[in-house]
Amino acid sequence: MSRVAIVTGAARGIGAATAQRLAQDGFAVAVLDLKAEDCAGTVAAIESAGGTALAVGADVSDAEQVQAAVDRVAAELGPPVVLVNNAGVTRDNLLFKMSDADWDVVMNVHLRGSFLMTRATQKHMIEAKWGRIVNLSSVSALGNRGQANYSTAKAGLQGFTKTLAIELGKFGVTANAIAPGFIVSDMTKATAERIGEEWEPYVAKRAAAIPVARAGVPEDIAHTVSFFVSEGTGFISGQVIYAAGGPRT
Repeated sequence: MSRVAIVTGAARGIGAATAQRLAQDGFAVAVLDLKAEDCAGTVAAIESAGGTALAVGADVSDAEQVQAAVDRVAAELGPPVVLVNNAGVTRDNLLFKMSDADWDVVMNVHLRGSFLMTRATQKHMIEAKWGRIVNLSSVSALGNRGQANYSTAKAGLQGFTKTLAIELGKFGVTANAIAPGFIVSDMTKATAERIGEEWEPYVAKRAAAIPVARAGVPEDIAHTVSFFVSEGTGFISGQVIYAAGGPRT
């Protein structure tokens, strides 16, 4: 029987690529996003390649929806032992323009969402005496103009990751974080639009500043997730890896 993984924010971008990669690795994958119907494309891609996937709709910042989603995954696919907390939103603005709502929604999705998903799934990992948690941070955790909310949330996820590693390690559960650099995605397209730059020149400019001389793609992050959830990484926990084409880009 395949081990079961949950990937949040898996309708598109990094989440979709990660869900497909984990299915290729042999996991049965719960593809979770705000609306189940938005996950249809990811599920179809997994199933057409011979994998097993389930579309699940839930607001990760809502405790009841999270518990219901995890219970459904356990009932229909099996107990989830891998969790990738990828769901995220941006509400970028300079501090003096940032509204309470801009701050709250980013905290709720990234931090509360990761907390609720992890709390709901950890019992299945502990019972299995094996588990892998991967949290998606960002190079923005180091600070980024116009992202006081997002930077704070992504830095918070690093502290959350390290604490999970300490608390859950004795049960065979590891927790690690990935901090992507510039990735070609809908989210970064929105950033370019916000600052008034054309997309293709924006990508070229960003790539020119990256030591490996290219922009990242969602599959780069999916590959890193695959490494962290593999059988052989049981002695790696509480780490943050900057998947950014260089030290901090």
